[in-house]
Amino acid sequence: MILIYDYDVGNIKSIINMLKRTGEQDIVVSSEINDIQRADKIILPGVGHFDHGMRKLIAKPNSLELLKHRVIVEKIPILGICLGAQLLCNSSEEGEILGLGWIDAIVVKFNFANTNTLPIPNMGWCDTNVIVENKLTQNLHDSRFYFVHSYHIKCKYIKNNILEANYGYNFTAGISKDNIFGVQFHPEKSHKFGLRLFENFCKL
Repeated sequence: MILIYDYDVGNIKSIINMLKRTGEQDIVVSSEINDIQRADKIILPGVGHFDHGMRKLIAKPNSLELLKHRVIVEKIPILGICLGAQLLCNSSEEGEILGLGWIDAIVVKFNFANTNTLPIPNMGWCDTNVIVENKLTQNLHDSRFYFVHSYHIKCKYIKNNILEANYGYNFTAGISKDNIFGVQFHPEKSHKFGLRLFENFCKL
């Protein structure tokens, strides 16, 4: 069963529709203890402000603790999407609350050295390059994904940076560490490329 972790932050309906296109039928939207225990894989969606997302996670401490146990101890796959990916990191320049810290990275605002050449947020399609090929990124060469964001992830270790895109400069578009994955873009809005990524995640 794939659990879409429901903490009232995210575009869940589009994710469900894309997962169904992969052929996946056992999809549950929940943050209940019983559902977290049953999950084989977890998706952490997210749209909006970093601190708001963390407050929503912290508001359900028992669910968050079990989520952490399942991911960190039991090593089931988790995929963070957009803000969900940022919450996997240590902290963000957007807020003051610490992130989950499951991947050693920070979230920083786009900085174009005061040239003001590009609008923020980055909103639209970007070509995305595979930096590290693994089970999530296979068959994603020459892919394009849909982005909506003003902040991006900056990994402490290069090995955790698995996808890269360019908006004024190269930035991290995908991260991973063992069973933990995150993407800055919205695969649920990225047509055939997003479908391919979800297919890879379902096969993990």
